[in-house]
Amino acid sequence: MQDLASARGVVDFYGTTQANVRGRNVYIQFSSHSELTVPEHSGQPRRQFEQDLQPNRILLVTIHNPLYPMTVDVLHQVFSRYGIVEKIVTFQKTAVVQALVQYSAQQEAIHARNTVQGRNVYDGCCTLDIQFSNLSELQVQFNNDRTRDYTNAALPTEPGVPFYGDNGNMHVPYQQMPLGGAAAAAAMFGGVLPPGITGVNDRSTLIVSNLNAERMDADKLFNLFSNYGNIMRIKFLHNKPDHALVQMGDGLQAELAVHFLKGAMVFGKKMEVNYSKHSQINLSSDAHDYSASTLNRFNRNVSKNLKYCCAPTKMIHVSSLSNDCTQADISAYLGEHGQVVEVKVFEANGKKQALVLFENVEEATEALTCKHATPFQGQTIRLAFSKSTSL
Repeated sequence: MQDLASARGVVDFYGTTQANVRGRNVYIQFSSHSELTVPEHSGQPRRQFEQDLQPNRILLVTIHNPLYPMTVDVLHQVFSRYGIVEKIVTFQKTAVVQALVQYSAQQEAIHARNTVQGRNVYDGCCTLDIQFSNLSELQVQFNNDRTRDYTNAALPTEPGVPFYGDNGNMHVPYQQMPLGGAAAAAAMFGGVLPPGITGVNDRSTLIVSNLNAERMDADKLFNLFSNYGNIMRIKFLHNKPDHALVQMGDGLQAELAVHFLKGAMVFGKKMEVNYSKHSQINLSSDAHDYSASTLNRFNRNVSKNLKYCCAPTKMIHVSSLSNDCTQADISAYLGEHGQVVEVKVFEANGKKQALVLFENVEEATEALTCKHATPFQGQTIRLAFSKSTSL
């Protein structure tokens, strides 16, 4: 405290009132120490609160109430919006997850801390408590869902895989406790993972090939892949115009996209979706950045959106319709992409929505790819594949 009177006031108040921090009773009494100090390289002590206030390019992030897995990919999705993230290291405590996030510049770290301090990553949970670290450089020995060096993609991905340092000596990386894993992923789906989904993939960047180069673009790929997770960046390959890289929000979302979209027919071609050797898509003039897009579907209601994930179907769910929209309006607008068999307009939670049944899956996929997030009757409509089989 600033002075003895302030300290005495705290002790006196909590002598008659039970102090409670995050659901646990705590007890307060005087310490035998007269002042808190921390050593510096100069050997001169300084006050602890002055040390805490010193900005640094490395942030210490504590995630309270971590109901969902807080992987490196999730944290990168959160913090890369405010600057170039070089390294991330995560570690598990008893009731919280902690991470160290290293930016390329101090100002980026300050901006991130000022912007997201105290905010939730997901609705009602995963609350961020951010401080400046006193470390000068993070040491990362392998790239996986717990640690990542974005400046060195050549690091091994698995614990126990030897690698050689600059001095030629062999090192064996330290194996940390896994964070979340398949059990945490299953919890997002109500306790059971969909058939074919492992929940343990840690690769978030995909290579998509055999695209119709004349008709497909980054926004249309976003519309299709955003059914399975948030899209960070998309980049088409110069030397292969029918190939593109798609960086998803995390490994689970990437696994869903591979599982459900591999082999899908889009614009008359059978699309191939596989994991890329690249850990991320770097910002560049030819990379399309969607990390801050409000059209990403998984910024909220994550579990609800995950439960709706499915392979492309003949049935399209349309939301955010105008109040005076009719079945004929919807049929005419989406019918540009195929034969609309039937349209059902209804209201849910006071908002007009519709189910649209196409003649086949390829036509429905084209309609979603082209018309999701487009303006229609003064509204930006949203399209998603529906598991419903009939109207």
